[in-house]
Amino acid sequence: MNCATGSEAILLVDYGSLEPASTLGLRRIATQLGRALGCDVAPVSLLHADAVPAASLAGRPAEVLEPALERRARQRVDRFLIVPLFFGPSVALTGDVPACVGRLRLQFPQAQVRLAQCLVDTADASDDRMAALIMDLVHAKNLEAAAPSAVILVDHGSPERAVTAVRDQLAAQLAVRLGAEVASVRAASMERRPGAEYNFNDPSLERALDESDPDARPVIVAMQFLLPGRHAGPGGDVARICAAAQRRHPSLRVEMTDLVGSHPGLIELLADRAREGRKYQPLGD
Repeated sequence: MNCATGSEAILLVDYGSLEPASTLGLRRIATQLGRALGCDVAPVSLLHADAVPAASLAGRPAEVLEPALERRARQRVDRFLIVPLFFGPSVALTGDVPACVGRLRLQFPQAQVRLAQCLVDTADASDDRMAALIMDLVHAKNLEAAAPSAVILVDHGSPERAVTAVRDQLAAQLAVRLGAEVASVRAASMERRPGAEYNFNDPSLERALDESDPDARPVIVAMQFLLPGRHAGPGGDVARICAAAQRRHPSLRVEMTDLVGSHPGLIELLADRAREGRKYQPLGD
């Protein structure tokens, strides 16, 4: 990738978390992505991370998107590429980011901001690279060849069908890739909003674990999460749900995969998204 300097900035953007480990993980991925692209990549969160004490972040405060864009624009940066560290098109990408860019351009009309594709493109079901990364993480836990595991792919759960469609597509792709290696693959949500209109999130992880046969085989919970935080970190919500299921079903064995952000193959996928993104039309143009 031919990276311009001075007038262009590349930002790796996640949603943001109050957990220091999330920002530190974002920084690690941004550094690795920068090496792959041959230019600097700034780790930036959409929200929340600027509330984390700098002392918990090696003395370096976290950046959030709107002031990060404004600061660079004041330094005469006029071209931006946002590389989203998101699985799918959440409202953060379809609503919040364009709104932020619109406010930026009121102050700096010359600013051009391009938004790269998220990690999973449901318009291209043949692109199963993310499913391949998750398969590797499942393989690291599926150690009992004589007793193939049931796999539950779990995401946070979303009120947006387009986001849940990403989860469902990944589960289908994962099932194809794993084939007879495992007994079954199903998708589940860590949580969901009440109401029948959100039934597309079903089943919940709790229900999926309760419906597993505790005497048949171990269950691998494949984590569709990128970075540690209160949901996916040690002792987080997913871990508590799994532990509670094992208390209800003492013979049930549950293994959680590592997070997707730990897989080195993520960097290549992000680099491809960045290269593609530079060809897109700027937001608002």
